[in-house]
Amino acid sequence: MAEEIRQTTHQSSGHAVYEELHSSDDFQELRRRYRRFAIPWTVAFLVWYLTYVIMSNWANDFMNTKLFGNINVALVFGLLQFVSTFGIAWLYARHANKELDPIASRLQARYNEELGR
Repeated sequence: MAEEIRQTTHQSSGHAVYEELHSSDDFQELRRRYRRFAIPWTVAFLVWYLTYVIMSNWANDFMNTKLFGNINVALVFGLLQFVSTFGIAWLYARHANKELDPIASRLQARYNEELGR
């Protein structure tokens, strides 16, 4: 009887539905698409950022090279860090809208249907 009550509570709280959706092909595809975008872009940004930091510490002559007026390579690279951050965020938003959101919406609809919402 205690097992029956625990199972009913477990099912009514949505955990059983979540487990079913978690093992579904849609969820696995969602994870695959997310990782296919997030991992390479994260690695690329970290390499870009660490290159900037390393060059700032050990390539002083290069980073101090004046491009025009008082603008040097270090300042341009620093500003490009902001540009690349916003660029990656914009790319991710486009990717999520096109590749992730349709699958996530299907999963959400199935979840709500199973819980009777």
